[in-house]
Amino acid sequence: MRVVIALGGNALLKRGEAMTAAHQRANIRLAAKSISEVMQAGHEVVITHGNGPQIGHLALQDATSEAGQNFPLDVLSAETAGMIGYVLEQELANISSPNRMFATLLTQVEVNLTDEAFLAPSKPIGPIYDQDTASALAKQNTWTVGADGEHFRRLVASPVPKRILRVGVIKLLLREGVTVICAGGGGIPVVRNASRSHAGVEAVIDKDRTSALLATLIEANALLMLTDVDGVYKDWGKPEQALISRMTPELEKGMKFAPGSMGPKIEAAVSFLTHGGKTVGIGRLEDALLILNGKAGTGFVD
Repeated sequence: MRVVIALGGNALLKRGEAMTAAHQRANIRLAAKSISEVMQAGHEVVITHGNGPQIGHLALQDATSEAGQNFPLDVLSAETAGMIGYVLEQELANISSPNRMFATLLTQVEVNLTDEAFLAPSKPIGPIYDQDTASALAKQNTWTVGADGEHFRRLVASPVPKRILRVGVIKLLLREGVTVICAGGGGIPVVRNASRSHAGVEAVIDKDRTSALLATLIEANALLMLTDVDGVYKDWGKPEQALISRMTPELEKGMKFAPGSMGPKIEAAVSFLTHGGKTVGIGRLEDALLILNGKAGTGFVD
C-alpha cells in the first residue's frame, strides 16, 4: 500500500537534547531504519517531516544578527527542509538497495493570509526554556511564548495548509518508483497575491495537517505520524494517564488535545479518514511497521 510517514521534529531532536548535528543524525538514522522496515515489507513510502526545534534554533541564531539582516520564517523553513532532507535521504540510501531511488523536494504550501492563526500563534518552535527565560526572550525579541508541557517555547502562527504547489511533480516521481521526501516542516508557507504570484509569509505550517492533505491528494492508503511518544493518551500528564490503543469518534468528542502538538495530529487523522484514507496511526519513531500493522501506537477507527 502507499503510506505517508510524517516524522515529528521533536522525534528528530528529542526534548531537552543538545541541538547538535551528531544528535540529529543519530535520530534520523533511527528514523531511516524504521522507515526502511516499512519499505522492506513491500509498501510504497512518501516521507514528510517536522522542523520545530530546527527552525526555532535557526531563528534564535538569526535574532542575534544585526537589525535588518534577519531571515523570514519561510526562508528558514526552506533551509531546514534541505538540511533534514539531505541527512534523511543519505541515511536511507545507506541502508537500501543501490537500485532504490530517492528525491528530496522543497515544497511550497499555500495558506490564506486571512487565517486566524496569524492573530493567535500556537505552533511551538525552537528549544525549551523555563518560564523566566522564556519571558525575557519574549520581551527581548518581541516573541509570543507559551507552555509546551512542563516547559515554555516560542510560539508562531500555524495557518491551515490550503494547497500544495507542484503536487504533480510528486505524483510523477512516484510513478517512476522514486521514494519522495517532501513537505519538510509542513512545507514552505506562501500566500497568493492579487497578481496570482506567490510570496513567502511568516509562519510555520503544521506538518501533520500538510501530511494529511498530501496523503489525500496522492491517494495514499495510510498515514503514520511518528513522534517522541508511544501514542495518544487519555489524561496526558496526569497520574491516571493511559494509552489509547484505538481512537474512536466517541473518544475524540470527549477529549481535548494540546493545540500545538497532539491536537493537529488528531485533526489530521480525522481529515484523512474523512477524505477516503483507510489507516491512521500515531506512535514512536522506531515503531513504524508495528503501528502500520496495528501492533503499537494509537490506531484510528472511522
